Amino acid sequence: MPMPVRSLPTVQNWDCHTCGDCCRTYSVRVTAEEKERILKQGWMSAPELAGQEPLRLEKASGEYVLNHTAEGNCVFLGPDNLCRIHAKFGAAAKPFACRLYPFVMVPAGDHWKVSLRYACPSVADNLGRGCAAHAGELTALSGLVEADNPKAINMPPPELQRGQVVPWDDLNRFTKTFLRMVTNSTFPLEQRLRQIAWVADECRNARFDKVSGGRLDEFLRIVSGAAVEDTPADPAAVPRPGWVGRTLLRQQSGVYLRADHGPRAGVGRRGKWARFVAGIRFAVGVGTVPRLHEFLPQGVPFQAGEVPLGELPAAAGDLLTRYFAVKVESGQFFGPTNFHHRFWHGLESLLLVFPTLLWTARLMVAAGADKLTAVTKALRIVDESFGYNGMLDGGGLASPVRAMSQKGEIPRLIAWYGR
Repeated sequence: MPMPVRSLPTVQNWDCHTCGDCCRTYSVRVTAEEKERILKQGWMSAPELAGQEPLRLEKASGEYVLNHTAEGNCVFLGPDNLCRIHAKFGAAAKPFACRLYPFVMVPAGDHWKVSLRYACPSVADNLGRGCAAHAGELTALSGLVEADNPKAINMPPPELQRGQVVPWDDLNRFTKTFLRMVTNSTFPLEQRLRQIAWVADECRNARFDKVSGGRLDEFLRIVSGAAVEDTPADPAAVPRPGWVGRTLLRQQSGVYLRADHGPRAGVGRRGKWARFVAGIRFAVGVGTVPRLHEFLPQGVPFQAGEVPLGELPAAAGDLLTRYFAVKVESGQFFGPTNFHHRFWHGLESLLLVFPTLLWTARLMVAAGADKLTAVTKALRIVDESFGYNGMLDGGGLASPVRAMSQKGEIPRLIAWYGR
């Protein structure tokens, strides 16, 4: 009996609208059992594949993936944008990764929480039924997640920070507090995120050995109230981020924006030297921004990332609020769904998504995009990497995120790029 799914995003809608985006973007790994099942389906002689191999061995990983055509499409993507395996053998015959996307199963002790990937256009645009409509399907899929990752069953709670652990119930008290804060429309989202950063900084300096349950609720109520009082309402009253903070954020943005393979690949497809040169240019921040991703405009100077966007359309604000609410409510920002980051480090990495995606949106607006389109595309790029890009794991950007935290740069970056 798989663990139950007890927490579905309450602010998010989704249904597949057969855009085929995921079938063009991702290389889908198949397990040994899925490989054998697909080979037994007879695709080697199927006229629909026109002699193309259904699977391809990736030399770097030694794993099999679904093959792609020369145009970049999965070989099983039909002209109607429907999966040929699904159409012929049913949904259960598809690889598990295809069945689960765009949902993310987040282990939370004795149950699962659910998040979504905003790289999917239908998720970003909030199209479809409420997530509760998928509860039965997700419960069935949770058993497959457990079979693939048995360590997720009754997983112990991740650390708050090194050497500090609280029970799952108390971790949930933290996330519920931050969910209330991030959805409090009394304040602009930029201010809400700075308030959360303020609470996180205070909590880093506290011990919770004897502060638990109702006492923790009371503590968080007091601290979140103090955050409202002590966080400036006007972002202009927040000191400008320093050179180190802006440089580290720009370098982090270069990692988030990088697509080296697939139909949206940018200059990184040219090889290691091109990626190295692009990395140097992001570190220096002079000249034009390398086009690391198809969504990025060409020929836009780095300086465009420092030009304020001004007030965002209401739809863009709603999108960003929904995004941060889903990530906080699900707990996708820490633990196994974000490179096993500890709670506070994972929360800070999530907060830094805000200035990263708005820096990116500024580049698109400078090239003529409207603000809603720019914010939506920037979010789709950034969330494609959040929790999945190996360069963002503990061995990559852990120290820069920590450095920005220790220097007090996180609220400054939120305010500066939220202008």
